[in-house]
Amino acid sequence: MDKFTPIGLLLAAVAVVGGSILKGAGAGALVSSAAFMIVFVGTFAAICVHTPPSTLRHAVGIVKWIFRPPVASADGTIGSVLEWSNLARKQGLLALEPAVEEQDDAFVKKGLQLLVDGSEPEVLRSTLEVEIDAREHADTAAAKVFESAGIYLPTMGILGAVMGLMAVMQNLADPSKLGSGIAAAFVATIYGIGAANLFFLPAAAKLKAVIADRTRLREIIVEGLVGIARGDNPRNIEARLRGFLH
Repeated sequence: MDKFTPIGLLLAAVAVVGGSILKGAGAGALVSSAAFMIVFVGTFAAICVHTPPSTLRHAVGIVKWIFRPPVASADGTIGSVLEWSNLARKQGLLALEPAVEEQDDAFVKKGLQLLVDGSEPEVLRSTLEVEIDAREHADTAAAKVFESAGIYLPTMGILGAVMGLMAVMQNLADPSKLGSGIAAAFVATIYGIGAANLFFLPAAAKLKAVIADRTRLREIIVEGLVGIARGDNPRNIEARLRGFLH
């Protein structure tokens, strides 16, 4: 689990709530059901309009990556490739057949199966690269849902503030209601700007970094499998794969 994400969210909450208290407004000033409705329900409505259902479902599925990114080690991946390379060099490609069944990752399993089936190196590369591109495109589109939310939220916050000020203008004859009314109006702005910059935009950036790491690992696997298919020396394969780590 990524420990920094919960710590960051906790510090964000402390910054907003603590700042409100230190400024004399109090934590209660940040609570507004109307502002919540306008900002968050409005933003979700906008996301539903512009996002295909499949992408939205995928975005919900990768939320866990923000807190618990997929565990994958580049060194471990290279080690596995070298193990397969040495085995294939000594006993032939068919010796990798048991390794196919041992794989939990469907991508690795597919690549090894193509290798065992005797696919030509370029056929192997092109087949797996198509899958890499498709997966990266789908994952990136899902990550952009959070980025879009981060763009819509501040605007919805301004909309909430304007609607709140409209309500205040209707009570100009009663000066006792002006101060609290104006303060409540700006809660929507806090919700929009705070949620966008303290969660949704950072979350989108985090997901894009995770996706980039996953893509790099798949590229390492493809390069390694192609090297095995060509019959390259395991040392040469290792040297080539280590280049991905710089």
